[in-house]
Amino acid sequence: MIAILWAVIGYLLGAIPFGLVITRALGLGDLRAIGSGNIGATNVLRTGNKPAALATLLLDSGKGAIAVLLARHFGGEGAAMIAGAAAFLGHCFPVWLGFRGGKGVATFLGTVLALYWPLGLVACATWLAVAVILRISSLSALIAAASSPLVALAMGRPALALTVAFMAILIFVRHRTNIARLRAGTEPKIGGKG
Repeated sequence: MIAILWAVIGYLLGAIPFGLVITRALGLGDLRAIGSGNIGATNVLRTGNKPAALATLLLDSGKGAIAVLLARHFGGEGAAMIAGAAAFLGHCFPVWLGFRGGKGVATFLGTVLALYWPLGLVACATWLAVAVILRISSLSALIAAASSPLVALAMGRPALALTVAFMAILIFVRHRTNIARLRAGTEPKIGGKG
């Protein structure tokens, strides 16, 4: 019952669509009709409003971290992993938007940082390095996600590796269209309008 409770709390936190809320509050229109139609920070950036994109990034990552920290404080490490994974699910499949949410990258990074900050720093550094060099957000996310379970294992955290692997698999599922565009060479660059 406790595990279910933390799963529900994590999911509800993760399901808050901050990108959509911020763009509507600023009069930028319906984010789902802009660019890729995604509700995450990369698509918010396509509106041309960098502060809104930064706020979305921080809030989407923060909701995963808050779910983990609350669950850890009241329920321990197992509850933290459940709540973090559930927050990630909530972002990707929010009940309020007909289960059509974001791709989960910022929430993934915030969750991993809160679960085990050394792994989170490696994941963030990996994303940033690929983004700076290649300027393709989706590729940065895919590489950071794919490498994180392996890094967690190397750090001696097998349970964490399983949790992170679950999220990484979903990141790949959510990036199906991006992967197709990467193969075709048509994936837009960071800051682009596509």
